[in-house]
Amino acid sequence: MWRSLWVWGVAIGLGGAEGLATAQTAGQVEVVRLPAGDLQPQVVIAGHGVQHRLTFRGDPAAGDVWYARRGPDEADWSQPIQVNHQAGSSIATGTIRGPQLAVGPRGRVHAVWNGSSQATPRGPGKYDAPLLYARMTDDGRGFEAERDLIGSAYVLDGGSSVAADHDGRVFVIWHAGTTGEEQRRVWMVRSTDEGRTFGPEVVIDSKAEGACGCCGLKAGADSEGNIHVLFRSARERKHRDMQLLQSRDHGQTFQMKTLGLWQVDACPMSSETLAESAQEVAVAWETRGQIEFTRINKRTGEVGKIEAAPGKGGQRRLPALTFNSRGELLLTWTEGTGWNRGGAVAWQVYDAAGKSIGSAGRQGDLPVWSFAAPTARRDGSFEILY
Repeated sequence: MWRSLWVWGVAIGLGGAEGLATAQTAGQVEVVRLPAGDLQPQVVIAGHGVQHRLTFRGDPAAGDVWYARRGPDEADWSQPIQVNHQAGSSIATGTIRGPQLAVGPRGRVHAVWNGSSQATPRGPGKYDAPLLYARMTDDGRGFEAERDLIGSAYVLDGGSSVAADHDGRVFVIWHAGTTGEEQRRVWMVRSTDEGRTFGPEVVIDSKAEGACGCCGLKAGADSEGNIHVLFRSARERKHRDMQLLQSRDHGQTFQMKTLGLWQVDACPMSSETLAESAQEVAVAWETRGQIEFTRINKRTGEVGKIEAAPGKGGQRRLPALTFNSRGELLLTWTEGTGWNRGGAVAWQVYDAAGKSIGSAGRQGDLPVWSFAAPTARRDGSFEILY
């Protein structure tokens, strides 16, 4: 069942259909509850406004990945299809390690996820779960069987990510290491044939400042062909700083910039996010219980001013972003979530100049191990799936 809530002065309506009402004004936000049991939504808008969605279902320790799509003028999502061929091969526990989504040219979908304790093949060590990747079949009706992309860089902990550019390249990125967080590195495998084959894994964090073990990592490719990777470092196990890796040569080389400092002698299990407009890429992350974000010029790579979500932080986590066709930005985050604890979804909309529009919104009853996925409709309105 779907449940929706209109905000910003529009009447509330709760319904049982999967169809969604058409928004009348740009800037409106509709909050939509996923079907019972669906967690950790990921949404990507690709060519011609088609929306692609991944969700997790099943046992949080060993569940499944499901895919659906929706055309730009369609009210309903397609009937979901299962991505993983190995039952129970994905994981939602911890909220950081679940399935990630990218869409390449001609709408080919790429999914990646940390393998569960049931997933195979496994590496030689006790904690050597696979990093599983699956791509959509040529006919678009299903997914090829998942493959482990790790050659030797095992010991996954925090989440992996996937990016796809407009020329058919696919980048799968993760962090791993066996001798402590300060020795963990960021690894990448790259495909030049839409995920049919991948080259060997390579290290891309040249400064070698470690990686926060249970923190997430997020990658994306923009329309200029630049690759952006956000991760949290772990120098001396206490400098948990937010780092940005950028490649302007299709993943051949990466440069590293520090976006924010956080000194804490513990793993905060934080995550990152990014979204793209015509001119820029917006990125967001958590620091000290507050959500911070900034914008990156796609042409120059210049990083803008660091801002914080409105209001007092403290228990804010799991940010997500999306732009609409007018350049307005919707930032979402969670409040009150924790280990085996649900919470609320909160959000703020910004105009194309970066000024907030209206006040921040909030909606409770976020399930355990889940978060929100914002998306934009053709008419400029926003939707938040949770």
